[in-house]
Amino acid sequence: MAHNTADLCDAHESSLHVLESIFQRYGKLPAFDGPIATVKCYEDNSKVREALSEAGDGRILVVDGGGSQRRALLGDQLAELAVKNGWKGIVINGAIRDSATIDTLEIGVRALGTIPLKTHKRGDGQRDVSLSFAGVTFRPGEHLYADEDGIVVAARPLDHGAG
Repeated sequence: MAHNTADLCDAHESSLHVLESIFQRYGKLPAFDGPIATVKCYEDNSKVREALSEAGDGRILVVDGGGSQRRALLGDQLAELAVKNGWKGIVINGAIRDSATIDTLEIGVRALGTIPLKTHKRGDGQRDVSLSFAGVTFRPGEHLYADEDGIVVAARPLDHGAG
């Protein structure tokens, strides 16, 4: 079960990074947390598919799509693949599509918005690199917590107790 981000902020404010409140919620899970894996791409979701095709093991895929809302980096097929492979959540600095179907899936998704247009498939992008957007730097292996109040990142998993 995911932790409450407000409680985490109260207990661990000095060791958390709080994302700017720019994301929309999708997927059936309103709250999720797990270790971070990363993809950096722009209007090409080839590396997103590559990552989600692997065992998620409860991880969160953080995707820096450069903030583009011109092409969707995630659709229902990739979201279904993520669920099947054990990913707990996806945070996208970009757009998604098939949001109604994604809302029925056992996964948490945050994105800037929706657009029906799919991406190019050129194989462009990078995996397992540090990303910076929404006022936060994301590093593979750090821990992300998301719920109805927002998204926070910590260098390690946190308890609710004093930090």
